Amino acid sequence: MALLQQLPAFLGAVFLIASIPGPAIALLIRRCAVGGFRSGVPVVLGLETGIYLWIIAAGAGVAALVAASHIAFTVLRVAGALVLAVLGIQALRAARRGDCEPLTQATRLVPRGRGGGYAIGLLTNLANPKAAVFAFAFYPQFIPHGYPVLPTAAILGLLQITVETALYLGFAALIGRARQWFSRARVRRLLDTLCGTVLIGLGIRVAAESQ
Repeated sequence: MALLQQLPAFLGAVFLIASIPGPAIALLIRRCAVGGFRSGVPVVLGLETGIYLWIIAAGAGVAALVAASHIAFTVLRVAGALVLAVLGIQALRAARRGDCEPLTQATRLVPRGRGGGYAIGLLTNLANPKAAVFAFAFYPQFIPHGYPVLPTAAILGLLQITVETALYLGFAALIGRARQWFSRARVRRLLDTLCGTVLIGLGIRVAAESQ
């Protein structure tokens, strides 16, 4: 009963947090603008798999170790910054190519195929130290006293990824429907430049953050 009373606040917080622009949104915009809605689906599934693994790790106490260990946090921070920076640089390179390259070549921003889209989404969240610390700091607030931590975190995590998946897929569908507009050379160059700048900026921010 206590858990049910926590659900409205939990779901509201999840929705607001998922709506904040970040690496996930930037990746979705670029992926769906190039390949349409279907290209965005594997990215969303990868992103949500990554965050759910951190949620399970938090429930098992692994995230506590990451939060407490300077070395572990630093390794994840550097890895996350590199992932974001590489994606940003690739987007800027695509912007410089402009319409000299066919649109299909722009998909090199991420690995080709559904497996590649899933992998880059998964890696983006697994290499994000803030995802680990967030799971560790966020979930205990919504697990009532006396409830088993790991099973409760797993259930709440399923609710979170359900909300986020619906939100991100809806966003991907909107971008996919406007794909023809996004496929224009000028729009594509602007999009690549914006996404690349945002991703590199986020990478720098992750690299500069302290525990």
